[in-house]
Amino acid sequence: MAIEKNNRKVISAWCSYDIANSVYSLIVAAALFPIYYERVTTAVFADGIVSIFGHCIKNTVLYDYSIAIGYAIIILITPLLSGIADMSGYRKRFMVLFTIIGSAACSGLYFFTGGNIVFGLLMTILAVIGWAGATVYYNSFLPIIATPRLHNIVSAKGFAWGYLGSMILFIFSIIIIYTWQFWGFTSEEAAYRFSFLLVGIWWIGIALFSFRYLTEFKAKTKIDTGIWANGFKEIATVAKNLFRQQVMNLFLVSFLFLSMGVQTILLVATLFGSAELHIGTIELIVVILLIQFLAMFGSVVFARVSNRYGNFTSLLVMLAIWIVICVAGYFIQNAVQFYVLATFLGFVMGGIQSQARSTYAMLIPPDTTDTASYFTFYDITEKIGIVVGMFGFGFIEQISGSMRNSVALLSVFFIIAFAAMAFAATKRKLMADCFE
Repeated sequence: MAIEKNNRKVISAWCSYDIANSVYSLIVAAALFPIYYERVTTAVFADGIVSIFGHCIKNTVLYDYSIAIGYAIIILITPLLSGIADMSGYRKRFMVLFTIIGSAACSGLYFFTGGNIVFGLLMTILAVIGWAGATVYYNSFLPIIATPRLHNIVSAKGFAWGYLGSMILFIFSIIIIYTWQFWGFTSEEAAYRFSFLLVGIWWIGIALFSFRYLTEFKAKTKIDTGIWANGFKEIATVAKNLFRQQVMNLFLVSFLFLSMGVQTILLVATLFGSAELHIGTIELIVVILLIQFLAMFGSVVFARVSNRYGNFTSLLVMLAIWIVICVAGYFIQNAVQFYVLATFLGFVMGGIQSQARSTYAMLIPPDTTDTASYFTFYDITEKIGIVVGMFGFGFIEQISGSMRNSVALLSVFFIIAFAAMAFAATKRKLMADCFE
């Protein structure tokens, strides 16, 4: 059964999945788990240097690499699965599968205590795979549930709901952690681990509401070796059509470098504040809440800016702000400066993620049914950006001994993203003028 476009109940169900999986992005990927990971591994391994598989690696660098590995795996497996999803109507099924993997991995972090670092990194990798894999199919529903005129608003609504929902569980987790004795935990670390368990339960629990209303046409396709070959043909056809679209190609180049910067910053911001500026856990938590609140506000504001001045104009303004943020980040020396920078970061974080997604949805041919395949290229571009960004960030820190030099690298990524986006905007305008 096909989904009715612009149906309020369906749109709400789609947006609610952002509430479900955003707790992973905030609590596990960005905030509490990085703090917990650094604390428990530093306590177990002298000076935070981990001996693993015959190599000695700094604990924070090892964490960066594990995140990159998870995204690299997703890059390898999702193209084929998305071809099958479009051909056979498996978007929802794959979304459910990856949600189960991700939520189970987050729950599994409850058993990570620092010494069992291989297990902890494995759960980290699986959580990344679950979150990133499900997001491919979640995003691919956007052009299915809404017409182009609503893409900006619906995309922004999803991000806004996600930021708000994740803040609720985050605040609850913070209360548990800092009043751990009242709740009967044996230590603060045990309360941290319990919060990771809550993430897994929250994720799968709220996702069930989304799965109830997100439906699609299910083709009668036999599961055999032929389906894999047909899935490959499906994704190859979409790739051929995509590479003929110059504006979309330029957009994806910009999105690649944009993702290298934005996603890396989201994943390492708390580690930077802790390691470089020696900001305490309480202060970092305040910063995280500030960023989340402003990101929710920014996603709505920039949706309106895009509707009035155009998506490309909105994205260029935000990219310019990101460049300034990275340059300033290299020079900041104290907590106050970090808070000021976080204010600007939060405002453009939600806006650029939301508008990038809705802009790409608008560039997809309106008559296509291959939305999962098209969004695979979008998500793969983002994941490649994360892999390169995280490896680059970790490598520069490893050889230079400072995260500041890694932040300088990120500013270069944003400058390239700005240039490619400007070319895409110019090309799209020229094409529009030709058809007037």
